Amino acid sequence: MLTSLPILDLSRLDAGPAEAAAFRDELREITHDVGFFYLVGHGVEQELIDEMLSISQRFFELPAEEKLAIENTRSPQFRGYTRMGGERTHGDVDWREQIDIGVEREAVEPGPGVADYWRLEGPNLWPAALPGLEAAANEWTEKLSAVSLRLLRAWALSLGAPEDVFDDAFARSPFPSIKIVRYPGETGSEERQGVGAHRDGGVLTLLLVEPGKGGLQVEHEGEWIEAPSVPGAFVVNVGEMLELATGGYLKATLHRVVSPRVRTDRISIPFFFNPALDTVMPALQLPPELAERARGLSVDPTNSPILQTYGDNALRYRLRAHPNVAAEHHLDLIG
Repeated sequence: MLTSLPILDLSRLDAGPAEAAAFRDELREITHDVGFFYLVGHGVEQELIDEMLSISQRFFELPAEEKLAIENTRSPQFRGYTRMGGERTHGDVDWREQIDIGVEREAVEPGPGVADYWRLEGPNLWPAALPGLEAAANEWTEKLSAVSLRLLRAWALSLGAPEDVFDDAFARSPFPSIKIVRYPGETGSEERQGVGAHRDGGVLTLLLVEPGKGGLQVEHEGEWIEAPSVPGAFVVNVGEMLELATGGYLKATLHRVVSPRVRTDRISIPFFFNPALDTVMPALQLPPELAERARGLSVDPTNSPILQTYGDNALRYRLRAHPNVAAEHHLDLIG
């Protein structure tokens, strides 16, 4: 029985052909069986990791009026600050506060012939009292995008596809995003939901958790595995679009977060590596020995059908998770 997530060292890709091939095989099998792992040897400098954790803490220490000045109800793109209890997973309140940051672009005007998901393109909302956040978030996006693309290329080779099979999806207007999250202490004698059980709707997630903290739980064969922070490591998981591209061979796994104990808190920073909103992920033709092990797409009461176009998935999730923003800016989409 699996009791902890596996650990993979990305630097093995630079240790010669045999070691790189062994890494790719392990990557494929772990994400087929578990869908989650710890990644070390990723090359992201500890100085940048420390700065992201530090500036995240400083954001949450801002006065309430500073944070509410960039509340996400002011953003048709669902960017900015979400107050405590302002997001839902499957209708239940998630006990966390956060800021959502995406790619800085011009807003797209809705209209005839314009797909609804283009409404997610647009500017961020930045806190005036913390000018360093924008530069730190931009560097974070650049560094983690490079790590993510390296992983995707390793997956492609391990699945018998050309190394660059996923590159086009990220070459033009990719849509990565960052959440900076604070979970306050809510759990006493009974556990409280930090985030309810869900699968990530994009391609790939790299999660940084504050050192020494736990709370993330990953489902495996009907049991919940604890996934506490590991020094210097990201928690990596497959999203639904990568499950779709592999016919279910790679697994987008259910996971959840339990609130910390009362009088404690926890910061985590998930980075979501996602393609352009109009991307339809390529369907890989797996070698026969892998294809026969593909499960098909995940189906259970917590999981809506995976849509072919990434932007449709992304918009659906945001409308469901942030009904207050949807009601403020997108009434035509929610009836």
